[in-house]
Amino acid sequence: MDQSLIEEKLEALQRCIRRIEEKRPSAAKILATDSDLQDIISLNLTRAVQICVDIAAHIIADHNIPAPQTMSQAFEVLADLNVINSSLAGRMKKSVGFRNIAVHNYQAIDWQIVYNISTKNLEDFRGFAKAVSKLID
Repeated sequence: MDQSLIEEKLEALQRCIRRIEEKRPSAAKILATDSDLQDIISLNLTRAVQICVDIAAHIIADHNIPAPQTMSQAFEVLADLNVINSSLAGRMKKSVGFRNIAVHNYQAIDWQIVYNISTKNLEDFRGFAKAVSKLID
């Protein structure tokens, strides 16, 4: 496994989390009316999800097992490999659902949900990073 590549991706993940925290408004209604904040928050959330998927794919490839068919399945495989627990895998799978909406159907974004993710679910990304860090240490 390319430890330096994983470390670079973990740094990028931390930058996304910090950016979300720095720019997250105090209320969902502010996010719903500010297109600049919407862009910053949604872009960094989608980047965070993609980075986690990329890390998962790298770990899976290192185990010489078949690649998952979907992004969501990558987190199931990590749970099967005991890299992350099944609860975190389930939450990460949901993050892929958000990513797909944000990337493919921007008009359908519910900014209350995005606000909730940015306030309540960033710990999922931190938990993922912590689990991966343990693996590469």
